[in-house]
Amino acid sequence: MLLSLPALGSAAGSDCDRACLKRTLDRYLAAIITHNPSAAALARGYRHTENAVNVALGKGVWQSVTALGKVQRRYADPVSGQAAYYGILDEGATPAVVTVRLRIEARSVTEAEWYIARNGDPGLPGATPANSWNPDGLAASPPPERVLPARQQLPRETMIAIVNSYFDGITSHDGSVVLAHPGCNRYENGTRVTGRRGGVGDDCLSGFANFNLANVAARRVEFVDDEAGVVLGMAVFIRKAGSPVPRNAFSEWFWIEDGRIRNIWTAMFYPGPDRPVPNWPPFDGNFPLPAAFVAPAP
Repeated sequence: MLLSLPALGSAAGSDCDRACLKRTLDRYLAAIITHNPSAAALARGYRHTENAVNVALGKGVWQSVTALGKVQRRYADPVSGQAAYYGILDEGATPAVVTVRLRIEARSVTEAEWYIARNGDPGLPGATPANSWNPDGLAASPPPERVLPARQQLPRETMIAIVNSYFDGITSHDGSVVLAHPGCNRYENGTRVTGRRGGVGDDCLSGFANFNLANVAARRVEFVDDEAGVVLGMAVFIRKAGSPVPRNAFSEWFWIEDGRIRNIWTAMFYPGPDRPVPNWPPFDGNFPLPAAFVAPAP
């Protein structure tokens, strides 16, 4: 019995609360900026993707990121053991809009999933900029920083259900099923894409009937910061058959007030047809496969 006590104490001490998660996130970001993976608390087997592509340790953002940007938001989910950053990171003189999701186990980072929107990346045909990259817009209208009083915090399951109602509305092309406030805004890679006509018929509930979408694939709603009233949702928009509009893989930050979505901020990218998005479980987001990958019918 006495010999087992140190092991039990060690296991209990490995739990990572909100403060621990944020410290681990800060340490990770500092290691990224200084291009020094050994300074981060990385677990053996650490997995790292950037816009769904696996990146070797020390490559990618470990080389390119030079500073934290004008917008810095940090979130923690002690229930799932995750921490995340949303905002701007500088790559030399050029800012990028990013979401970084970390999974932390035994106080070490086991997963890092990056969504990065950069100037000049592929996007929607005819759009300017194509991928809505607008760090100045994000700096002008960032997610507010807040800690909700305990009486205003909602149960985790309720917050997840509210976000799922949004994806259900998109999939069914019916905004009436969405639990959101009228006039809610949506910011894509820093660009506000709602409220241009005063918010009437032009909010995050609008346009579902004609939205070019066949399915919301690889839906993940598993990150909840109850103190901030924020939920992170990730998925892939699969377009209608024959559409020239590309898929987009996205991270969406939902701000929830009084049981409804108030605003949404995103970091998203537009993968080519052969990229296996999201490259995290569930792995179904890469369908339909491009014609070159499918055997012709007999």
